[in-house]
Order: sequence, then C-alpha cells, then structure tokens
Amino acid sequence: MSEAIIAVEHVHKSVTDSTGTLEILRDIDFTLAHRETVAIVGASGSGKSTLLSIVAGLDTPTRGTVRLGGRDLFAMDEDERAGWRAQKIGFVFQSFQLMANLSALENVMLPLELAGRRDARAAAAEMLRRVGLSERLGHYPRVLSGGEQQRVALARAFVVQPAVLLADEPTGSLDFATGETVMALMLDLNREQGTTLVLVTHDREIAARCDRRITIEAGRIAVA
Repeated sequence: MSEAIIAVEHVHKSVTDSTGTLEILRDIDFTLAHRETVAIVGASGSGKSTLLSIVAGLDTPTRGTVRLGGRDLFAMDEDERAGWRAQKIGFVFQSFQLMANLSALENVMLPLELAGRRDARAAAAEMLRRVGLSERLGHYPRVLSGGEQQRVALARAFVVQPAVLLADEPTGSLDFATGETVMALMLDLNREQGTTLVLVTHDREIAARCDRRITIEAGRIAVA
C-alpha cells in the first residue's frame, strides 16, 4: 500500500452536558492510501458523520488527530486548516448544499473562482457536460430535480480535482434509480481523477462497491 493520504490517529470524541459525558467516537485509528475507496458504515447514531466531519477538519476531536497529505490538521489554526482543506478535499452531501442564488454553472465555478482560476467558466462548463448537464448551465437549483442537483454537487466537488472526496450519504435524498445513477457517476469520476473516496452510507450494497468497508458500532471500529 502506498503512503497514506489520510491517517486517523486514535481519535476520540465526547461531549459533556448537564446529564454527563457522551462518548461519540472511541479510539478510531486507520489509514487510507492514495486512490483508495472506503465506505464507513454503521447504524444511525453510530458516529459515522461525526467521524467524517473530523476527517475534514470541520469538527475537532477530544483526543487524537488526523493527518491529511502528511500534515496534522489540528496542529493548524482554523484559517490554515480551511486553506489546506480547500486545496485537498471535495465534499458531496445528502442535502446537496448548492447556493440557491447561483445557477448550476455559477455553483460549479465558485470553488475555482475562490482558487483564482482564470478558466473557471470553461472548466465548470466542461465538468457539467461530463455529468450530463450541458443543457442546465443557466438553471437554478430550485428548478432542478434532486438527481440533477446532486450531479451539480458532484461537478462542483470534482472540478477542483481534489486529492480526497468526502461523501456523506450522497444518495440518501434520492429514489433508488436516481441514486444508482449518481453513485455510478461518482465512482466513475473518482476513478478518472484518481481521487481517494471516503463514503458514509447505511446502504450495504453501495458500500460493497468500495475497496474497503469500515464498520462503526457505538463509536468504535468493529470491522475494518
């Protein structure tokens, strides 16, 4: 296995309130190689999405750390972490997370513009063509179907050619047939770009398409 692009090192996450302390994650430890695909599976409430947020540096662990591209995310300040995340990670969410006031083309252009790319419009249009939405460039999210919105989200995630794609239940809001189409497209794009994919899902059939499965039970790794 090649050098790890992601190393999750003895991560714990707990929260404390008036009722006591809740352990969400307990000693999570694994590595992912470049180009590897992994599904994180488990029952609702097992800690899957919390783990994904920590891998992204969007949430902080109580103990332990995450190394992304060899750098310790939690040795950085928030601005450094955000900058490193923008360079390395693409995101796909169950709820699409598109900007309602931007067209499909503008949504996909946005991360390129933030990165200072002068070819943002052409690159975004080409990526939308790749996901089958050449006829929807000027359409706003409100007039797109759920499947079309998720394809825009895929285009936005992949257009920056991230080293890592993090996907949180990407087919969870879609019907079965549309979800199958979106999942196949995501895996195709992932292979084309050589991206490392971390996919949170409760769907075992989707998980079976990945190279590895990490099962989380009550905040611990049960199977890896």
